[in-house]
Amino acid sequence: MPLKSMLLEQKLQIRPSLRKLAAIDGKCGGFMDWLITLAQANFFKDLSPESRKALAEIAISRDVKKRELLFAEGDKGHSIYLLNSGTVQLFKTAPDGNEIVIKLIQPGEVFAEVVLVEQDRYPVSAVALTDCVLFLFPRRDLHRLLEREDFRNDFIAMLMRKQRYLAERIYDLSTRDVEERLFRFLREHYGTRTDIRLTLSKKDIAAAIGTTPETLSRLIQKLSEKGVLSWQGKEIELIGDKAKDE
Repeated sequence: MPLKSMLLEQKLQIRPSLRKLAAIDGKCGGFMDWLITLAQANFFKDLSPESRKALAEIAISRDVKKRELLFAEGDKGHSIYLLNSGTVQLFKTAPDGNEIVIKLIQPGEVFAEVVLVEQDRYPVSAVALTDCVLFLFPRRDLHRLLEREDFRNDFIAMLMRKQRYLAERIYDLSTRDVEERLFRFLREHYGTRTDIRLTLSKKDIAAAIGTTPETLSRLIQKLSEKGVLSWQGKEIELIGDKAKDE
């Protein structure tokens, strides 16, 4: 099924009454849940309670289905996003049609924030890899909040953290082999557990570590034969030294 981008205008027509009710009644639209989510998000957690409340009042809740395209590279930028649940993939499309994965977004992370300060079009595409719940923050409303010094300072700090992440990713892709990238990915996304229940497909994992599904399958076979891991469907068990690695 082809991916289709949702237009902002459609969402803003659906959500304004919900947003207004949320600002009036803490029980409407999950307003208190929004405040909790903002308090836990990396970008927003250090904001004052007043700033988080201001963000919650402009937030637009959106549910998306697996494989739904949130926006395409080059689309006019209308909002930044906070992922509440699920996984989102950011990618660019190469001239030959191949997709280059930039980042997998996890709950609590903000993305597409570049449209606020640099350009009015999205520089990457974003697709939901699972069913997701997101909050959208309209660009025009955030421009107003950026006039506040505390909010602006936090925003700049987040951009610096993301720049460091991208530098580390470039280093990984250029210096680490596929096996190293696979185990680093598993640690980053599933922690130190030795028994892992995957939420992503092998194809998505291959893209995230900069390889092909065929290469990943061969690697899994090799690691299984060496007794390093057991990979059955969506279940992975790390065995031996790899179960102890940091």
